[in-house]
Amino acid sequence: MAITLPDPGPPNLEFERPAGPARLERTAAALAARGFNAQIADTAAHARDLVLASIPDGAEVHIALSEMMRELGVTKTIDESERYDSVRAKLSTLDRATQGREMRKLGAAPDYIIGSAHAITDDGQIVVGSGSGSQLGAYAYAGGHVILVVGHQKLVRDLDEGLRRVREYSLPREFARMQSAGYPGNLLAKTLIIHNEPSGRINIILVPGTLGY
Repeated sequence: MAITLPDPGPPNLEFERPAGPARLERTAAALAARGFNAQIADTAAHARDLVLASIPDGAEVHIALSEMMRELGVTKTIDESERYDSVRAKLSTLDRATQGREMRKLGAAPDYIIGSAHAITDDGQIVVGSGSGSQLGAYAYAGGHVILVVGHQKLVRDLDEGLRRVREYSLPREFARMQSAGYPGNLLAKTLIIHNEPSGRINIILVPGTLGY
């Protein structure tokens, strides 16, 4: 049964507010206290360098669909440079109708997965919304190493505000982007909240600039 895609309306611009250096520092400390590896990039270009420096040559890498990764140029480098074993490049050669199971397994547990989050709370909890959920399993458990780059406008007070940001800002922005690309829109179908990471496998790079949504 087809699911209708209701128009979420215009984005709530209160969620574009930048965070200052002190808040970034406090959030990085809160993330570290919950087991995440957190660092603050100097600039967007520095964030890109930190991402690529974290991945060894030849490593299997999957890029979650992310406007931020595209903006940073990370997607192009991972998928086209031949420096890495790109999961998305492999997926592009497969037929979803006949090789869907293989595609799901290939994307589910990469050695490295790179993407972003839609919100991080002041006490260090991470919120990610998704239409398909394809990246959520790898973020939560199956990815060997997770690298999330997060712009300063995504910092929120608490989980309630984080979930509001996903619904009221990220979803409308993505809905409009998908429509501009010729699709009917987008649906917020699944939401992941990561409270702690005991294994230390998730790396968060905070950026003192507005990136993604």
